[in-house]
Amino acid sequence: MKRLLILLFFATAGTYSSAQKTITTSNPDSTIRITRDSRLDELIERQKQVNLEKQSMPGYRVQIYFGGNRPKASEVKLDFNSRFPDITAYLTYQQPNYKVRVGDFRNRYEAQKLLKQLEGKYSTTFVVSDEVKLPSIR
Repeated sequence: MKRLLILLFFATAGTYSSAQKTITTSNPDSTIRITRDSRLDELIERQKQVNLEKQSMPGYRVQIYFGGNRPKASEVKLDFNSRFPDITAYLTYQQPNYKVRVGDFRNRYEAQKLLKQLEGKYSTTFVVSDEVKLPSIR
């Protein structure tokens, strides 16, 4: 049985390798030679498109509300927007609760600074990791 499997492996490996399209690139002085499957270029292009559409990165936000009451969540978000108009607030629903998270911070330290400003203004505030919007390029 093992011999049959090994034989099948080598028989299919030969057809698979002949079906691959390879690209060979080399410098004129022959210092480097790269042979790669042409499908690699397609995968790279697809990943570039995904990255362009995603427009987010791992980061941190401050959560200022968590509960099942949607009107209360909206009220907390509006209150935050009136106090801090330059910081974005997000209202999300994750069954069965609503969350209000604020800010788009690249690191925990930046989120901690906002957390200190919010002490006493909201009942429960803490830093959470989240997907945040990419910072603008200036």
